[in-house]
Amino acid sequence: MKLVFLGTASSKPSSDRNVSSIAIHHNREILLFDCGEGTQRQMLHLVKQSRISKIFISHFHGDHYLGLPGLLMTMSLNNRSAPVDIYGPPGASTFIDNLLHSGYMDIGFEVRVTEVYDKKIAGEGYCVIPFPVDHGIPALGYVFVENDRRGSFNVSKAMALGIREEMFSYIDRTGSMVVDGSLVTLQEVTGPPKKGIKIVYSGDTRPVKFPDEAKAPDILIHEATFISIEEKGDTYHSTVLEACQTAKDIGAAQLVLTHLNSRYEHEELEQAAQLYFDNVCIAKDFLTIEL
Repeated sequence: MKLVFLGTASSKPSSDRNVSSIAIHHNREILLFDCGEGTQRQMLHLVKQSRISKIFISHFHGDHYLGLPGLLMTMSLNNRSAPVDIYGPPGASTFIDNLLHSGYMDIGFEVRVTEVYDKKIAGEGYCVIPFPVDHGIPALGYVFVENDRRGSFNVSKAMALGIREEMFSYIDRTGSMVVDGSLVTLQEVTGPPKKGIKIVYSGDTRPVKFPDEAKAPDILIHEATFISIEEKGDTYHSTVLEACQTAKDIGAAQLVLTHLNSRYEHEELEQAAQLYFDNVCIAKDFLTIEL
C-alpha cells in the first residue's frame, strides 16, 4: 500500500508545488482524493491512470476539482471502458455534469457521480467514510479504513498439517483446503489478524471535531494553510498549530501537512510544526509514503 502526494499547494500552483491531489494505492486499485488542475501531468511515472477506480472530491473550489476534465478525457483517449466513480459533497452531480458538458469531451466510458455526506462507501478490502468539515461551502473530509489483514503464515504448523509451501497461495486465496482427507482452514495456519491501515484526510477546513471513525489513524493528512492565527484571520482554513492539535485530539500516529501557502519556506513550516507534534512531515509534491 502506498500514499502519493501529487499536489500540495494551497489555492494556486507555485514553481515547486501543484494544487491538491493525493493518490492511495491499495492492491491494484488507486483512489484519488481531489483532482486540481494539472493533476494528470503530476501522475506521469507515479500513478497509472487505468487503475483509478474512485475519485473523492472534498469540495468544489477550483484548486480541488478542475483537473477532472483533462484526466477523464485522457482516460478516454487511452480507450478506457471501465466506469469511474466520483464522490463529493452535495452539489457534486450538478457541478460535474456542467463541467463535462462545457465542451466536446466525448468521454467513452461511464462517469458515475454520487453525492455523499456521512454514508460509508464500501470497496474491495476497505471502506471510505466521508464527514462534514467547515469551509464555508459544502465540504468533506474522508477516512480511508483498510480491512484487517490476515496474520502471518505459521510455516511449521502448516507443514505439520500437510500444507507445503507451494500450497500457501491456494489456501490464502480460497480460505481452506482438504489435505489427506481433512479440512484445513486459513485461520489454523496463520497468526492473529493485523490491523488494517487507517488514513484521514481533512480537506480544507477550520478546526472541527472529527468523527469517532477518524480516531487513531496511522496517518492524518491535514491542511495547514497558515502559520499564525493573525495571518489566517477569518478564512475557513487551519493553522499549523490547529492541525497539530487535531492530530493530538484524534491520536494520529503520524501527521502530514499539506495545502501549503507559497509565502512560507519548507523549513519555516517544518520548524513551526515540530514545536507542536513530534511525528510530523511537511508534504512535498511526489512525496511517497509506503505503508
